[in-house]
Amino acid sequence: MTVYLVGAGPGDPGLLTVRGAELLAAADCVVYDRLAAASLLELVPPGTELISVGKAPGRVEMDQEQINATLVDRGAGGRTVVRLKGGDPFVFGRGGEEAEALAAAGIPFEVVPGITSAIAAAAYGGIPVTHRGLSTHVTIVTGHEDPAKGRTDVDWGALARAGGTLVILMGVGHIAEIARLLIEGGRPADTPVAAIRYGTRPEQTTVRATLATVADAGLRSPSAIVVGAVAGLDLAWFESRPLFGRRIVVTRAREQVSGLRSRLEQLGAAVIELPSISVEPLEVAVPPLGQYEWLVFTSANGVDAFFDRGLEPKGLDARALAGVRIAVIGPGTSAALARRGLRADLVPERFVAEALLAAFPAPDRAGARVLLARALAARDVLPDGLTARGFLVDVLPVYRTASATPDPANLAAVEAGEFDAVTFTSSSTVTNFCAAVSPLPDPMPLVVSIGPVTSATAVERRLTVGVEAAEHTIDSVIDALVAALSVPQAPGPADAAG
Repeated sequence: MTVYLVGAGPGDPGLLTVRGAELLAAADCVVYDRLAAASLLELVPPGTELISVGKAPGRVEMDQEQINATLVDRGAGGRTVVRLKGGDPFVFGRGGEEAEALAAAGIPFEVVPGITSAIAAAAYGGIPVTHRGLSTHVTIVTGHEDPAKGRTDVDWGALARAGGTLVILMGVGHIAEIARLLIEGGRPADTPVAAIRYGTRPEQTTVRATLATVADAGLRSPSAIVVGAVAGLDLAWFESRPLFGRRIVVTRAREQVSGLRSRLEQLGAAVIELPSISVEPLEVAVPPLGQYEWLVFTSANGVDAFFDRGLEPKGLDARALAGVRIAVIGPGTSAALARRGLRADLVPERFVAEALLAAFPAPDRAGARVLLARALAARDVLPDGLTARGFLVDVLPVYRTASATPDPANLAAVEAGEFDAVTFTSSSTVTNFCAAVSPLPDPMPLVVSIGPVTSATAVERRLTVGVEAAEHTIDSVIDALVAALSVPQAPGPADAAG
C-alpha cells in the first residue's frame, strides 16, 4: 500500500511526468483537485475510484483535514492511491501537510514532483524567469498567506531589495498592496510586471503592466505574476499558435478522437469532445479468401474490425490474403492496412466510393468475386456499381456505428454555442450530432466537413458547411480549420515601424 503525491503540472496535460502517467495507469484510487487537467483522468483504469477534493473561491468540497483523512483511509486499505495535485505538490501545494499526515499514520508515500506554474506559466507566456544580463536569480513567493497564522512571513521590502525575478502565486487579490510595498522597498515604479492567467492552457491570457499600473490592470485569478526586468521580454510562442484560444468540437468516435485532439491541441485549440458515434466491431466469419480476386475496405474501422475479429480469438492472419488484391478508400484506410503489414493495390485519387468505383479495373474473368468489408449501414454505391461492372460482390459487415452518449457538460457548452467550429468526419457524425444537440446553436459556428458526402448530409440537416476539406483526410480537415480560424499574427518590428 502506497500513496503517491503526484504533481500534475499547471494545466497542459502534456507536462505530466512519465512517472506520473505510469502511476495513474496503475491506480486503484485517484484523489484529485480542480487544477489538475481533467483529461489526465482518462489515463486511469476502468473501475478506479475517483474522489474530487477541489477547492474554488466560495466552494470547498473537502477541507485539508478531510483530504488528509481520506488519503490515510484509502492508503490503509492496501490500495494504490494517487493524490493528483496541480503544479508541484511541494510548491504551495500543501503536499507537505499531506505527507506529514501519512507519515504520522505509518502509511508509505512517495512524492512525484510536477512542473510548477511559477516556472511553466512564465515560460508559456514567453518570459524566462532568469536571463543573462537581466536576472541571475528567481524568488517564488505566495501572495496569500494562511490568515490563521495571525502574522506575515513575507518581508516585501527585503524581496524588493533582493532584486532579480519575483514570481508571486495566489497574489491577485492583494496585488495593489504588494506593488506598493515593493515600490516602498526600493523597486522602481516602472519595473515590468506580467500576469499569466490559466498558464499553459488554451484559455491562457497575459496582462502586462508595471508596478505603478498593475493595480488597475484588471488582473484575475488564477494568475502567476512575474515582477522584474524579464517581465519586459515577450518571447511569445504559445499564444502565437494558429488555433490558440479556439474551441473546436470533435464529433469522432471516442476510439478515434485521440489523434485529432492531440493535433488540434498542439496548434493551440481547446478541444470539446462530443463523440456522436461509437464504433462497435461485429463478430464475423470471414469466408475463404482464396475465392476472391479483390478485397475492398472503405474505412480504417473496417480494416481493424476485419483483422481483429475476423477469426476469433486470434484474429486474421495476413497470409490468408496471398493472391488477393486490396482496394481502399483514402490514405487513412491505407495506413491502417500498412499497420497490418499489407499494401493497398488500388487507392483512388479522390477519397470517396464513386472515385474508387471509377478507378476499379474490369473483371479478369467471368464470375470474378469481390469481398467488401464495411459498416453494417452504408451506401450501396460500391456493391451496386461493382455488380453492374460484372463482379460478384459479397458484402461483409464488420462493424456498426451507434449513437454515443455525450458528456452533459460538453453538450451544454455546445448547445450554448460556446465554440468556434465543429468538425464532421462522416455522415453518421452529422446525423447523430444533430440528434444529440437540441436545439442547435443559432447562429451556428463554423461547420467543417471532411468531404462532399459528409457535406451533403450536413446540408440535408440544414447546416451550412463553412469549409470542406480539400482531401478526405484528417490532415486536410486540420488544414481547413487553420486556414479558416488562424490567429492573426502580431506585426514584427519592421511592419510596426512601417
